[in-house]
Amino acid sequence: MFTTDEISKLAARGISRETAEAQLKRFATGFPWLRLECAATLGHGIMPIGPADETRLIALWNDYRRDGGSIEKFVPASGAASRMFKNLFAFVDSGRMQPDSDFEKAFVNNIHNFAFYAALNAACKRVYGMGAQQLIDEGRAADVARTLLSDEGLNYGAMPKGLLQFHMASGTPHTPVEEHLEEGAQYAADNERNVNLHFTVSPEHRRAFTSLLDRALPLMEKVWGVTYHVTMSEQKASTDTLAANADGTPYRDADGNLVLRPAGHGALLENLGEREASVIFIKNIDNVVPQSRRSVSTRYKKVLGGVLIEVQRAIASHLSTIDGTPTADDLKTILDFVEHTLCTVNPATATMDEKALAAYLRGKLNRPIRVCGMVRNEGEPGGGPYLAYNADGSYSPQILEAAQINPADSDAVAMMKGGTHFNPVDLVCYIRDYKGERFDLRRYVDPETGLISEKSKGGTTLLALELPGLWNGSMSDWNTIFVEVPIETFNPVKTVNDLLRPQHQP
Repeated sequence: MFTTDEISKLAARGISRETAEAQLKRFATGFPWLRLECAATLGHGIMPIGPADETRLIALWNDYRRDGGSIEKFVPASGAASRMFKNLFAFVDSGRMQPDSDFEKAFVNNIHNFAFYAALNAACKRVYGMGAQQLIDEGRAADVARTLLSDEGLNYGAMPKGLLQFHMASGTPHTPVEEHLEEGAQYAADNERNVNLHFTVSPEHRRAFTSLLDRALPLMEKVWGVTYHVTMSEQKASTDTLAANADGTPYRDADGNLVLRPAGHGALLENLGEREASVIFIKNIDNVVPQSRRSVSTRYKKVLGGVLIEVQRAIASHLSTIDGTPTADDLKTILDFVEHTLCTVNPATATMDEKALAAYLRGKLNRPIRVCGMVRNEGEPGGGPYLAYNADGSYSPQILEAAQINPADSDAVAMMKGGTHFNPVDLVCYIRDYKGERFDLRRYVDPETGLISEKSKGGTTLLALELPGLWNGSMSDWNTIFVEVPIETFNPVKTVNDLLRPQHQP
């Protein structure tokens, strides 16, 4: 299957022969469908938050910060923005100079409303000797799009989203990195006004991120009265996965070399597990808005933080009780917490004796914790919240993608279609146990929840293997609380024209 040279090259990346063989085996076996109890709904798997709850939870979060709580923002920022410009790439490649589709027309007609317009206009003058609007007026709109995307212009087609000019703030363009810096100052500053942020970046763009931070941090610190501590890491080569041919054999390029691919955001679990803070906020790089539109998002970040601290303290108290000599009433109280707050249910508990029940409860409580914001489903893409079964016969809250649900299972499909909420990747996590020791997050992954997808390379179809997603299967065995949050907290930029939405305008 592999040559001696290939085994050596894999080992140099931290990939053992056994791991490589297991990946190829997975192409043959696939991943099992997940068994659902139901879609999580408000009051049944999703926690509603009323006005009084908001006030109490925000106060709890602010107390945690003032008391010296350990906090960090973790932002996956390594992905390229190429998919964001898919429609414009198609326009440039079409050979047409004038916009034809509604998407192309919206881009051209609103060109002045993009935060990057000034930079694009200057690049057009440099490349073509005339500005963007003059090119459009002369019927050369495709040249404007080409200037935006190509390396002779702004090169946005090859850059990560974090470095693109998304918004205007007081007449100055802001990138997502700068928006995340501001967010951190608003809800994640500790008692000494320190703000810890961690960005995962790709090696080829690390220098550009560093350059942007060097320019932005001094002013940000002065404006917000904080001290930033920004770190970066890269996806580990050992998390890459082999590509395969349609028959499951290793895919090799024209030079006969094995092809490995980044294994999705689940590959960042090790980066997350290396963070020192107890509380980690996780949010996608593109889900940010200008300061003028950020109040709801900031408020609910504090709400989620308050839920996390409240739940973590309750778990610590219950584990301390189990460490002692718990009575039958103690165990009943703790079981009620596990079933109704953590929404984790196992019918087998009804027949357990006290010793077995205490051991079961300890196992369920002493795990990493995540609180996940869930928004009402208004047609946006995203994984859904469910109560799904685990290997031990229990069911618990899980974030699942449609590809993990058996399309031939009519009941499961009905649950999926009847779902009321979806996951906007808005999490806050507690990654230390009740004694303060850091969890080994690799122990809480469900390896049966990866994905296999078809990709194209040089006109050839290949199979790609994704590890269990960071907020999906990689956190499958975490204690999970779903909390309803307003749709205003979800403002992704999936295409360049999303930047024309009101929430991304000044």
